[in-house]
Amino acid sequence: MQNTELVLVGKVSGIFGTRGWLKLFSYTRPRSNLLAYPKLLLGPKHIEHKISDSKEHGNRLIALFVGISDRDQAANLVELEIFIERQALRQVNQGEYYWADLIGLEVLNREGVNLGRIAKMHETGANDVMELDSKPARLIPFVMHTYVEQVDLEAGKVLVDWNADD
Repeated sequence: MQNTELVLVGKVSGIFGTRGWLKLFSYTRPRSNLLAYPKLLLGPKHIEHKISDSKEHGNRLIALFVGISDRDQAANLVELEIFIERQALRQVNQGEYYWADLIGLEVLNREGVNLGRIAKMHETGANDVMELDSKPARLIPFVMHTYVEQVDLEAGKVLVDWNADD
């Protein structure tokens, strides 16, 4: 399986208790969506793990994976990234985008100036923010019809209302 078929959805952030439970940090919205995928692929080798039990615990997610039954086994998974197969994602409505689809797109302003490519996306609470690979890094709010005028996934471009000097 190639990495282009996978989508990063979270990471294992720690151990919870002594019976193999793990803390999961989710990049999904809502964060509990991470627990809905039938199989998770962990680490750089994308080793398949299935969740046998899970729950929201305060403001975090915890899960028990099939075959992981103690703290030592769980410790081997801490800090591993969590991926899913792309086909497991639901179809989005028009005007909605997965961050994975935005990363790498070229960002142009109204004057046609190339501002850089989207290197990362950030959630700030108020709105998402695109971080471009420009030097220095440029941050542009991902607010449709305010700063982002058009997203063309097929062409690999995002048109923004943003000054090249900002």
